Amino acid sequence: MSDKITHECGIAFLRLLKPLEYYKEKYGTAFYGIQKMYLLMEKQHNRGQDGAGFASIKMDVDPGERYISRVRSNNPQAIQDVFSQINERINDEMAAHPEYSNDVAAQKKNLPYLGEIYLGHVRYGTFGKNSIESVHPFLRQNNWMHRNLIVAGNFNMTNVAELFQSLVELGQHPKEMADTVTVMEKIGHFLDDEVTDLYQECKVNGYSKRDASPVIAEKLDVAKILRRASKGWDGGYAMAGLFGHGDGFVFRDPAGIRPAYYYQDDEIVVVASERPVIQTAFNLEFDKINELKPGHALIVKKGGTITEQEIIAPVVKKSCSFERIYFSRGSDAEIYQERKDLGRLILPAVLDAIESDTDNTVFSYIPNTAETSFFGIVEAAQDFLNQRKNNFILENRNTLTKETLQELLKVKIRTEKVAIKDAKLRTFITEDSSRDDLVAHVYDVTYGVIKPSDNLVIIDDSIVRGTTLKMSIIKMLDRLKPKRIVIVSSAPQIRYPDCYGIDMAKLEGLVAFRAALELLQERRLYHIVDEVYQKCKQQENFNDTEVVNYVTEIYAPFEPQEISDKIAEMLSSPEIKAEVKIIFQTVENLHIACPKNMGDWYFTGDYPTPGGNRVVNRAFMNFYEGKDARAY
Repeated sequence: MSDKITHECGIAFLRLLKPLEYYKEKYGTAFYGIQKMYLLMEKQHNRGQDGAGFASIKMDVDPGERYISRVRSNNPQAIQDVFSQINERINDEMAAHPEYSNDVAAQKKNLPYLGEIYLGHVRYGTFGKNSIESVHPFLRQNNWMHRNLIVAGNFNMTNVAELFQSLVELGQHPKEMADTVTVMEKIGHFLDDEVTDLYQECKVNGYSKRDASPVIAEKLDVAKILRRASKGWDGGYAMAGLFGHGDGFVFRDPAGIRPAYYYQDDEIVVVASERPVIQTAFNLEFDKINELKPGHALIVKKGGTITEQEIIAPVVKKSCSFERIYFSRGSDAEIYQERKDLGRLILPAVLDAIESDTDNTVFSYIPNTAETSFFGIVEAAQDFLNQRKNNFILENRNTLTKETLQELLKVKIRTEKVAIKDAKLRTFITEDSSRDDLVAHVYDVTYGVIKPSDNLVIIDDSIVRGTTLKMSIIKMLDRLKPKRIVIVSSAPQIRYPDCYGIDMAKLEGLVAFRAALELLQERRLYHIVDEVYQKCKQQENFNDTEVVNYVTEIYAPFEPQEISDKIAEMLSSPEIKAEVKIIFQTVENLHIACPKNMGDWYFTGDYPTPGGNRVVNRAFMNFYEGKDARAY
């Protein structure tokens, strides 16, 4: 998207099911797992660029030997920094001890990060925090091996305050009111309970404390721990965890909001936030990768048993459609086709805007993430043109000459690369975004391909705030002197905040919301704003299950195109010579293009969890009261 918003986080979980010697013999290195983790994390770089972390566990080590390693970075090149640190530590040890080179047992015993179970994470800070303390994985330490817990995830909870209070009621003293802390401590509390219960059982059966440890490891019920810990969670999550003795899990929310995919064979179990990441790292076919079912956890026991167990009863699946439109890598076979379909389905609205004059229209895209939707709209435009040619031939078949036919066949859909981002300039401008003249030159334009009689159709994957359109893109495109500029969003109007991981927390930051307010003002309907505020205020002390999203009433008086037209007016300016039109995808077409991912709350206000309604009402009250604060 042309507007910059923070992305989703990405997780990578890898469990080696064979001894390290096996990978040395088959793949030439005992560091097979670390190498694959680098690929899994780097291929999810699109999901997080302000922090990365890596953790590993060695299984079956002697007391006194280090078995948990963790490294985190908030360096601008975080993934590279993490693995540079890992490589440096390993290389230093190998240089000091050449005898380790062909001794896998010695490598495991003495080298950091080399183990059988790995957890990686790439992140964007939803709350704008980028301190090293905010970077996953998080570690909860204990001298009992089973009570050590490492957690990383792609998640956001809407009810952090309630979860925090529940920990207080359990007698804990959490160090911070943040969803990462509360979630980890919730799991940790019930992990402690489970270990204590199993120890008492071992004690009754005559086991010594030392002999009880392997029994506890074998009998530890990970699903039971997750069921107890997740009671009351409201949010979207794909959460991964490791226990010190070697159990691991990945757990997905019951609405399937956040994505998780996995693959298993007799050598490995691997989980990632995106399917093509696993395909690429392990050279697998599409149909070999499984989607983790909503409300389920993939649980890998220390002994290698792998199960997918229901933790919370699944609800109506509302997987995030923004994943398909923008966040996930477009190399996924389904996502690639869905993005093409988003472009194809919006062509009829574009034809209306250009009065079907494809001969005098140039199609292009901005930014590069919109390229696949561009392919879809161009293919649909070519089909339209071919139908027009076919009709002309049928209507004039008795008088058609060779010359006329040749001229007809020469007519093509015109496509050009009209905008190229100047990455260095954009990086410089972020230091002071108020320098409007510089912002207007973030993109270079291709001169000489647009005529004054042309329409210029530019497809973007989504429009959030509209800031870059107003300050940069429209001004830049106008320098090409087209007759009309048509900005096309392959996503519908973003009307409501997200509270499940994407950093869109404030209503007033959304251009569709600001456009609706202007229309209410113009049509003397602004009393609706006051009425919505009173309705939201009355629900402040309601249970989440009773809260209604009344912010939908802000948009109710208007057709979507009325809001689109107002957005076009707001984003244009007097110095723009071309006529500016803005077209958004319809929600109906979004569902046709992405039938398996129906989560559309940012477009419709239909939140998949009760906490979403409370968040949107709180966001509206913050706007009304002039509070510059997050709603969750």
